[in-house]
Order: sequence, then structure tokens, then C-alpha cells
Amino acid sequence: MFSSFTPKLGIDLGTTNVLVFVPGEGVVLNEPSVVAVSDDNQVLAVGAEAKRMIGRTPESIRAYRPMKDGVIADYRVTEAMLRYFLKKTLSKYNIFRPEVMVSVPAGVSSTEKRAVVEAAAKAGAKNAYVVKEPILAAIGAGVPIYEAQGHMIVDIGGGTIDVAVISLGGIVAANSVKCAGNRIDAAIIDYVKKTRNLAIGEKTAEDIKIKVGSALPLEEEITMDIKGRDLLSGLPRTTEIKTNEIVRAISRELREMVKAIKDVFQETPPELAADIIDNGIIMTGGTSQLRNFPELIRRRTGVKALLADQALFCVAKGTGVALEHLDTYKRTILTKR
Repeated sequence: MFSSFTPKLGIDLGTTNVLVFVPGEGVVLNEPSVVAVSDDNQVLAVGAEAKRMIGRTPESIRAYRPMKDGVIADYRVTEAMLRYFLKKTLSKYNIFRPEVMVSVPAGVSSTEKRAVVEAAAKAGAKNAYVVKEPILAAIGAGVPIYEAQGHMIVDIGGGTIDVAVISLGGIVAANSVKCAGNRIDAAIIDYVKKTRNLAIGEKTAEDIKIKVGSALPLEEEITMDIKGRDLLSGLPRTTEIKTNEIVRAISRELREMVKAIKDVFQETPPELAADIIDNGIIMTGGTSQLRNFPELIRRRTGVKALLADQALFCVAKGTGVALEHLDTYKRTILTKR
């Protein structure tokens, strides 16, 4: 039987990071979804190498993210990026083309889905399956999605927050809002500019979010020194920033994310809403790791929120589980072209 030779790969194609999962091995690759392209459209670097170039390139080179808000913004570059990651994951001896499962946001259109399938096929996949992110996040977080029980999954990445209520293997109510980690970074950049007259880059903003950021004010604040360019003198300068300032700076974005969750609750049938109160809201994705985020959601919705184990890897792990049990999952979650 030849099918056992077919390598299987799960890809969490995120706005900020691409994770590749191989059943039996786990997450084998976790790199930024960034591509550096030259003026004449040659792909120069992909992933971690390209991310180092962001904000540091001469005019002839652009380093940018081909995925915008969780969907393909630049088709050709996404394909090149996928090809690079597939090649990097599969050993050069493997002559069999892989079966690939790719995650997409819940609100994705059929055209966007087709773009992902085609990009994966052109990048060298034998078969490409597209599955909605919340379902994969639920599988990866160990939620029994086939039970007649309501589970709410909140997957917050770089580009989108995906909220879904899952029961009997399907999505009952869902919402996908383009407000997540990247919007938080942008709000931090904006805040530092307004209050400190200092220009900082994306990478610094992300560091601030991770090191001192929080969804709720802290009694004992964490402080951090940040470096940037003074907007008045044009010279480099260092200043200090504290947690509770960041809480204020990102409050609007957090409100929008909480609203996305509340909107899904309004569409949820009462029986399932009762289940969710018992089971709690499961949070996955990188941005859900922001300090005190589960607590903020509990205060705003009255339902306990739990951060999944290895929240960043849930979607990737879900692709792995779904690939290992393709026959079980085929009928409910797959949309093969």
C-alpha cells in the first residue's frame, strides 16, 4: 500500500507566524510569515531570516507579510513562502508529494479558500485540505468536538480573532474580526509616539506587548526601557514605559475583541450557551497569552475563560490530529477542491 509513504503535513498559515506540524514529530517549524523581495520580484529570504530585515532594508528590497488579516494578500509570494517551508520540512530524499492540511480563518470566503488550496498545490502538495481555524484549535486543545456539547473556542492570532461555538463536529455560530496581535502592536506604536514623541518599530512594539503588556491594570507594574528615534530632534533616545500605560493604550483593541466574543454569544442557542457556562471559554493562539486576558474576558462576559495548553501551537497540533485521523474528520470538516 503506497499511501503510507505519503508524508503528511499540517500548516498553520498565520498572519504573523507559519507553523508546520508533522504527525508523530510535533511542530517541526515555527517561523515568521515574512518574505523579503527584491525590486525585480525575486524572493530573497523567507521566515526568520526575512523578519530580521523588516525595517532594516535598503530601498531595493522589501520585507513584508504576504498574509494580511489571516488571508492571502499576495498570492505569488505566499506560494513562494509555502514552497520554502514545505521544502525545508521534507527531506530531499522524499520523492512522494505530501498531503497538506492548511488552516484558514472562520470568516474566509470560498475564493480565498481556493487561493490557499491552489498555493499549496503549486508549492508541491499532492492533496491540499483547508480547515477552519477554530475547529483545528479545538481539536488541538483537546476539546471533544464530536459530542453533543457546546464548546466556545477563541483563537487570537496576529491578524484575526476567530470565535466559534462548536457542537457535533460543526460550527454553530462564528465570528472572525480583523483585530488581534498586530492591531495591539500598532496601538502601542501610536501611544509611544503621542506620549513620548518617540518613533519605535514593529519589533519593539511586540517586545513591549510581551514583556510588560497586560489586559488588566497591575498593582505592581512592570517597567521596561525602550529605544527609538526622537521625533523632534531626529536622534536616538531611550525612555521608560510601564504596564498600566500599555493597558490604557490597547484598551480599544481589547474592547473590540471582547465584543467579537459577545456577538457570538448572542447567536448561540440557549442549550449550547448553558454548556459553555459549564465548560468555560477555551482560548488559543499567540495573542491569548497576553497577561490577564482570560480574566478580562471573564469579567466582561461572566463566563470563565481558560488558556489552552501550548496555546500558540493548538491550531498546528489540530492539523496533525486531523491528518492522522483523516477518515474520521473527512466527512465533517474538510472542503477539498
